[in-house]
Amino acid sequence: MVSFAQKDRYNADDLLQIVALLRAPGGCPWDREQTHKSIRMNFIEETYEAVEAIDLADPHLLCEELGDVLLQVALHCQIEAEQGVFSFEDVCDGICKKLIYRHPHVFGEAVAGSTGEVLRNWNALKNKEKGRDTAKAELESVPACLPALMRAAKVQKRAAGYGFAYQTIDAALADLESELAELREALRTGENLPGEAGDLLFSAVNVARMARVDAEQALGAATGRFTARVAACEELAAAQGRPLKGLGAGELDTLWRRAKQALQSSENQDAARE
Repeated sequence: MVSFAQKDRYNADDLLQIVALLRAPGGCPWDREQTHKSIRMNFIEETYEAVEAIDLADPHLLCEELGDVLLQVALHCQIEAEQGVFSFEDVCDGICKKLIYRHPHVFGEAVAGSTGEVLRNWNALKNKEKGRDTAKAELESVPACLPALMRAAKVQKRAAGYGFAYQTIDAALADLESELAELREALRTGENLPGEAGDLLFSAVNVARMARVDAEQALGAATGRFTARVAACEELAAAQGRPLKGLGAGELDTLWRRAKQALQSSENQDAARE
């Protein structure tokens, strides 16, 4: 049994000590086997769970989920500390220096009178710090592992800084319509379907970006609405003593319209109460 003092309240130092003990000889076999790659998906999942707690406006759940995210940070730091590469303290040192450097309007003599100016200064300092002085460097620095819609929007925004952007949203919509026509042609010929489907999605993200709509969040909300409407259709069918599977297209369309109307009415009532 590993020796560790039990306390009523623990802090960051205790977390680091616990993680080190878990990975030490005599600790936990599972924790000792882990590598950066083996727990990569854990990091992503825990982050999304924290995001969900934010969306639910649940501070108690958020506190718990942030702890899970912090555990992932501690694990990755411990893995590197065991190799003598870097430690949790090095990570803290790095982020503190970065925050001070990129906030010269707070910690230095620079002036920033608006959020937009702050962001422009931040990006300029970030690019200077990382030696990004070309369009290629800026676009390729967007992580490929980001969700596709989020990555597309970030790449488009950075490309716009080099002039690769439509001047009006009408022009972006025309491009979207053109991509839809090309997808129709691909469906007719059976050629390059993935490419044309991807171009259509990329154009749709561009329209959303120009309309100041976050494509990732918008699609997430649309998927949520779709899920709720299918569930409502199932409830309506069950009220008639019928399973959802096996219903014809016409019957499903009728249920869909009823479900959509009922849910929209409920949403409007909730909005009125707010």
